[in-house]
Amino acid sequence: MRRTVRLRLTLLYGGLFALAGVVLVALIYLLVQYSPFPAPPAAPVPPGGFDVSVRTPAVERAADPLRLLVNSLIALAFMTCAAMVLGWLMAGRVLRPLGEMTDTVRRITADRLDRRLAASGPDDELKRLADTFDALLDRLEAAFTAQRRFVANASHELRTPLTLQRAMAEVALADPEADARALRAVLERVVTAGKHQERLIEALLVLARSQQGLDHRRPLDLAAITGQALGRYEDAEVRVDSSLRPAPASGDPALIERLVTNLLDNAVRYNVPDGWIAVETAGRSGRSTLRISNSGPLIPPERAHLLTRPFQRLETGRKAGGDGSGLGLSIVAAVVEAHHGTLEVRPLPDGGLDVTVTLVTPGRA
Repeated sequence: MRRTVRLRLTLLYGGLFALAGVVLVALIYLLVQYSPFPAPPAAPVPPGGFDVSVRTPAVERAADPLRLLVNSLIALAFMTCAAMVLGWLMAGRVLRPLGEMTDTVRRITADRLDRRLAASGPDDELKRLADTFDALLDRLEAAFTAQRRFVANASHELRTPLTLQRAMAEVALADPEADARALRAVLERVVTAGKHQERLIEALLVLARSQQGLDHRRPLDLAAITGQALGRYEDAEVRVDSSLRPAPASGDPALIERLVTNLLDNAVRYNVPDGWIAVETAGRSGRSTLRISNSGPLIPPERAHLLTRPFQRLETGRKAGGDGSGLGLSIVAAVVEAHHGTLEVRPLPDGGLDVTVTLVTPGRA
């Protein structure tokens, strides 16, 4: 016989009832056999007379502790059976929602994550379990949807330069009069497309590494890493203002360097002529912050959250330009999440973007 939860609950209810009944019967027997209270005095017998009191059967049964014990055990056995039957019925009633949840979960597959338990009734343990499972399904569905979207977008981004390379090579081969100069130009374009693919693949690898979390942490200073990164933008066509105060943190220095580089690349790439970039680092209250603001085109506030999604580009405002891969801010978001920090992306009223990264200081991670 299968030991289901219902059966175990029934046996538990019945066993506890029987144990309590045995203790009760034993107490009754001991109280009757060794009663601490004196028996009522017998009726006086007149001198020289006879005891004419009559012992009725009821009085004899009440005065017989052994017979009382036997009758009590018989009643206890009957009530134990009744308690087990009632326990079986009540356990089935209580566990019925759990059976419905099991049937629903069996119908949920990777392709049908839209099903939910949607338990009703009182706010008890079973309903809280169902609500927790529904929240887990919501996160799983969002993760599966994001994964499918990411794979589709990555395939498209990788296929586009491959198609371009193939087309350029086929055009060059189809021209029987192509000279060395024309072939050289085609090869240079193929190399440029290959470099774009290489940067895209590298960005995908960094994104995957960031999403796996950190294996180890090392002390670092956001100000020092940001200062080194700013040295590569001295010849930028925009004005760069910086205020780098010590900002100690802990994490992976390579990932933090990539985070700073991506933010600066985006600030330069998505800017306007004669624009500006403001970079600030600071440490306060056990947290270190990196803030990078830049001028640029207007960004709709209601669509700013799309900037941290892989390959998500806005139709207006921030458009992919040059050799942008569409992974810059998504890598930043993944690195921040791996470091258990916070990321705030806020469009500026006059155009441009304000990005603030907050990390915990060493010893508080």
